[in-house]
Amino acid sequence: MDPIRNPYAPGAGQRPPELAGRDPQLDAFRFVIERVARGRPERSIVLVGLRGVGKTVLLNAMRSQAVRAGWGTGKLEARPEQGIRRPLGAALHMAIRELGHPDAVAVLSTLKAFVERAAPTNTKAYDRWNSGISAPSVAGRADSGDIEIDLVELLTDVAGLAADQGKGVAVFIDEMQDLGPDDVSALCAACHELGQQGLPLIVVGAGLPHLPAVLSASKSYSERLFSYARIDRLDRESADLALAAPAADENAAFTPEALDAMYRVTGGYPYFVQAYGKVVWDLAPSTPITAEDVAVAAPEAEHELAVGFFGSRLERATAAEREYLRAMADADADDAGAVPSALVAETLGRKPQSLSPARDALIKKGLIYASERGRIAFTVPHFGRFLRTQAEAA
Repeated sequence: MDPIRNPYAPGAGQRPPELAGRDPQLDAFRFVIERVARGRPERSIVLVGLRGVGKTVLLNAMRSQAVRAGWGTGKLEARPEQGIRRPLGAALHMAIRELGHPDAVAVLSTLKAFVERAAPTNTKAYDRWNSGISAPSVAGRADSGDIEIDLVELLTDVAGLAADQGKGVAVFIDEMQDLGPDDVSALCAACHELGQQGLPLIVVGAGLPHLPAVLSASKSYSERLFSYARIDRLDRESADLALAAPAADENAAFTPEALDAMYRVTGGYPYFVQAYGKVVWDLAPSTPITAEDVAVAAPEAEHELAVGFFGSRLERATAAEREYLRAMADADADDAGAVPSALVAETLGRKPQSLSPARDALIKKGLIYASERGRIAFTVPHFGRFLRTQAEAA
């Protein structure tokens, strides 16, 4: 079929042509926006799930909703070893500009002081954030050096700016689990203070499944501070819609048997739905797309995933870490999703304590996570199956 007309979008964070199965989360966020606009209290939101389930896409869709409602918005992606001041400052600068308040000089001064407090005097010029803010930095607000105090003051001022105009502010944080402990604590404290004052600023975070544990370890009240939404693979109806609706827009279709085959190979994971859909479309000779077309295209799709989606992550691991990953895959041969750390050690014939460095490094790299005490799981769906297939082919 014509590859130019191929509707599927397996890019990182790219919105698929049909955002299927996410209406409950989008509707819930719309209610949050409307309640805040009426001065009603609302909690900030945290989206959690494995990689490839569409958290970033959903985060962007929610931001679009906020923009359409006239809110000020900003987005940042947390990174390990990077403080929150500089990226959050850039995000809030964008939000303030979107609000269009006629007298934002004082708040911009606070924002400038907040960001500049993070940069040591010996920071190289190209590492400094050039905010473009011409307002003078005023001492005494968001510049104490204590991130918790400064963040509370800054977000309070930004929220007050929005309240003056009867609007709100939403700050979107992707990869939220990568925030440092002090920054997580400060963010929780700021959200707590904003909620107590009823100010119209919310945080919408997205991260891996262990993000709630990260927040809980920081502040004991975090389970009441945020509204948590687990983003999982699509159910059968939604996965079929994600394939069939874009095809129909191009006057094409899948047979029922083809949809059965697609759900078996993708497991309903949104990224896989798009990745397999793209390859199947390109290789299918005509419409309707059949189960035979899926069978022909599946090896090509799996090869592309092995090189990009899976392979790029495996390359980040050291030899010892790869050994640990393969042992995890062997210990979870039925793809249950989580395995005891002790079983991984038993598979390798090692003591659990001797494997702690590899385990901790893999968690830090975002390749695995502690699903519960004493158990670990892959952050990437089907990763164990990929590792076992690779071992068989070797």
